[in-house]
Amino acid sequence: MGKSVVYELSKKFALRTVKLYIYLKEERKEYVMSKQVYRCGTSIGANIAESQFAQSDADFISKLSVALKEAAETIYWLELLYETDFISPKQYESMINDVRTITGTLVNIINKIKNKNNIKQK
Repeated sequence: MGKSVVYELSKKFALRTVKLYIYLKEERKEYVMSKQVYRCGTSIGANIAESQFAQSDADFISKLSVALKEAAETIYWLELLYETDFISPKQYESMINDVRTITGTLVNIINKIKNKNNIKQK
């Protein structure tokens, strides 16, 4: 089975997040926010990976919804890192654009499944 587009996007983002974490720790000596963005930024893809073996559409939506929450948290930590000058505007824009693409893709997938199954939107 081939990997989905959102899986590939989230894996590439996770790799970038790991590199950002190493940079923040080693170059910027930032240890708290870096760990937070590392945790949630890599969790997005982990939840998407887990969704590939969902037992039902409801389980699939649940896993992707957790990934969506992790993406929202990632945006929060990236904003804090940017607003405290730990990352540059260029780093921020690049990372934030990637996570927003993943977020939009997740929302589209979740909405398509909900529409297919006639599930009420929240």
